[in-house]
Amino acid sequence: MIGYFATDIACPRFPFSPHFHLSDLPEILPIVPFTAPVSGSIALPGSKSLTNRALLLAALSRSPVTLTGALFSEDTRLMATALTQLGCKVAADENTLTLKVSYPDSLFRASQPVELFVGLAGTAARFLAALCAVAPRGVYRIDGIEQMRHRPMAGLINALRALGADITCLGQEGFFPLEIRASGLSGGRIQLDASASSQLLSALLMVAPLARGPIEISLVGKVRWTFVEMTRRLMGEFGVIIPAAVGQRITTSRQTYLPPATHAIEPDATAASYWQVLPKVAGGSLDLPGLRAPGAGLQGDAGFAHVLQRVQSRIAGTLLDEDFREISDTFLTLAALAPLLEGPTRITGLTHTRHQETDRVAGMTTELKRLGQEVVEEEDALTITPRPLRPDQVIETYGDHRFAMSFAILGCHNLHQNGQPWLSIHHPAVCAKTFPHFLKLLDDVREKSSSK
Repeated sequence: MIGYFATDIACPRFPFSPHFHLSDLPEILPIVPFTAPVSGSIALPGSKSLTNRALLLAALSRSPVTLTGALFSEDTRLMATALTQLGCKVAADENTLTLKVSYPDSLFRASQPVELFVGLAGTAARFLAALCAVAPRGVYRIDGIEQMRHRPMAGLINALRALGADITCLGQEGFFPLEIRASGLSGGRIQLDASASSQLLSALLMVAPLARGPIEISLVGKVRWTFVEMTRRLMGEFGVIIPAAVGQRITTSRQTYLPPATHAIEPDATAASYWQVLPKVAGGSLDLPGLRAPGAGLQGDAGFAHVLQRVQSRIAGTLLDEDFREISDTFLTLAALAPLLEGPTRITGLTHTRHQETDRVAGMTTELKRLGQEVVEEEDALTITPRPLRPDQVIETYGDHRFAMSFAILGCHNLHQNGQPWLSIHHPAVCAKTFPHFLKLLDDVREKSSSK
């Protein structure tokens, strides 16, 4: 393997930072505002959601596949590392952003229990739990950091148990850590509550074709369909066809993954949201080569572009009311921009985000109030009314990469009109989870824009 599991990330695809060390970031990082309109282009990293899904599907495939444009970050490192521990061969090359995955005879053949660590990677955690449950043999223990032990798993655990999986929760019932004594999965009719996270359903769908028979899944509660559709369509690109849901029901059948020799990962639409907002903070324009338009690719978060169109067309002073249930990973981007908008912003569809890396609704409320904003917090919504920004504040990130990136963009606003920092980020290295080079790229774009 080439460089993939190193702490420091080298990635020539990013033209502004050919080599960047995460250790270069201080514990508290002042954000330097833009003093000139933004210009240039950003080569977006590959989608985290698609990279981790494609890694799992490639591991289940009966022929090798090379993933191009893959994301190299903490979350995908954890996923790839776990797959190698399970016996899968993952050859990684950061210079070409490729991951070559093959299904060897050694997969699931460890004679001793396998200990898998997932950190705070929700996709890796849910996907690996389902993968280990469908294994024909072996004992697997899965755990993460303390925050991961509070992220919802009960819906998936109960569904896998209904299919014959032997799963023991080693701590609190319904949460990590887990011990799975694998003997494969049966078919049959089951219920699944995926209202806490669509990843619970996506995890089950991806391993379902390896079950001994068809599975009919009756869904309980609401589901974020954008990410489920991403999963289903990606499975189709790997040769497994799952019919679209009929109401609240999805049926799978036993099939074999037969992927193309090469599969290209789309640029990350969620990461794109920060760069789409930057010109609204600093003026100017920014090109994002390769980013798919809404509906043109697999990622529902591309729909954030429509939100920005409505921001642009809103009559000053009127309420901007947006439902983010289907694109909730981008709600922090809009919330951090809200202090600069002319009128209140109401963001709904947020209940499930209280159980992600942190309680994102409560955290966003706290940080916006720290900046002097008027915020009304509800279980499912935030209403933000702009007030004069309070300078010299340090934003807490709660171990959550999206707090760091969203507020870093707000910090690019030239509040004092002299280019002096007025906002700092606590623990900025959390960006490593999905976008290790984000803050370095932000500095480079600022410097390049100022030099024109």
